[in-house]
Amino acid sequence: MKIAINQLEEYNHLASDGARQAARALSQMIGVRMQHDVTGVSLVSDGALEDVFTGRRYVGVQVGLAGGLSGETVLIFDPDAAGRLRKRLESRGSTGTLAGGAFAELGNIMIGGFVDGWANHVGTQIDMTPPTYIEATGTRILPRMTRREASETGVFLFESRLEAVEYDLSVPIYLIPEYEEFVSLLEAQPSHLAVPAQKLAVFNGFADRSAERASGQIAQLTGLDTDVSVSQLRFLSFSDMSAAVGPGRYISVVFELTGLPSGFFIAMFSEASARRVADAMLPDGVDPGGDMTEEAIKELGNIVTSGFIDGWANTLESSIEHTPPELLRDSGADVVRSVQRRLSGNQEYAFTIDTAIEVDDREAEVRLYVLPNTRELTEALAALPPQRA
Repeated sequence: MKIAINQLEEYNHLASDGARQAARALSQMIGVRMQHDVTGVSLVSDGALEDVFTGRRYVGVQVGLAGGLSGETVLIFDPDAAGRLRKRLESRGSTGTLAGGAFAELGNIMIGGFVDGWANHVGTQIDMTPPTYIEATGTRILPRMTRREASETGVFLFESRLEAVEYDLSVPIYLIPEYEEFVSLLEAQPSHLAVPAQKLAVFNGFADRSAERASGQIAQLTGLDTDVSVSQLRFLSFSDMSAAVGPGRYISVVFELTGLPSGFFIAMFSEASARRVADAMLPDGVDPGGDMTEEAIKELGNIVTSGFIDGWANTLESSIEHTPPELLRDSGADVVRSVQRRLSGNQEYAFTIDTAIEVDDREAEVRLYVLPNTRELTEALAALPPQRA
């Protein structure tokens, strides 16, 4: 079964619209202006879920979906965020406990608005179960169905994040459609750009392996302990990608990729992270000043990129090369926008491998982004022989 790229774009757009409705509902209920920050969809395995939902304790509300769309919708908070939400509800006159009526009402209203657009799109009613309050550690905050499908086929995880404008509160909403049904909704017409669902999973597995390889290369070059904190194959709009990276200033190394598929590879470091990594790469007694830091970061980016795309080319049975490193000191959002302008066709959405690697016990972090040309990636995946799927 083939996944139509235009359908995936449409459902991502619906999730963004639903998140904006949920933000308006939450703003009215707690008296704090909320805004939709970012929406993206990831195809994730059980290992990736464990990376996203680490062994921390969470508070959540689950609402089951049936009818035009089967699956689960989940609001998930860390305990501190849940406590801040409780205080806002109490300040607005709510007498219910966080686990009781007030919180159930909040979940019902937010998630109801979130799925309305999906119901209109599929042309049928989507039924919602009563909200269930849950406290759990790690991936146990997620429905059992999600954990089972993640280990068997992978799951499509729509994540929308709501952020308070002038208050310390972040509210993630996860929509997790039942895998087989959702793939059937995405099924392509013969004339549409599409990729077989099972071959998209091949690319997802490549993302995991490449992230581990990059982490090992950074550890070897710097002598510092490294750990892949998260690596996901995501599909999202460039505007949401820019919002996710944010306005913070980075030292970034950009490589243009040529071959099948073409695209771009970006390695991003905060200025503090760049200095920490450069210090570890340079000989003892050498101060990592501006030029020395830049050269060290370019060298690191060059090696990591080569390892990444060698694995990519082997996976796709293709030939891919990259240009010399281009170093940019700019906001993360501006770097992403500049790359978008250079992609063929100025595409609005992209499959991206989004990897975060912690260096030296979180004293530094490297973010790696692979942004292929969507049409060329789809062609390369579709051309893979069946045994690679």
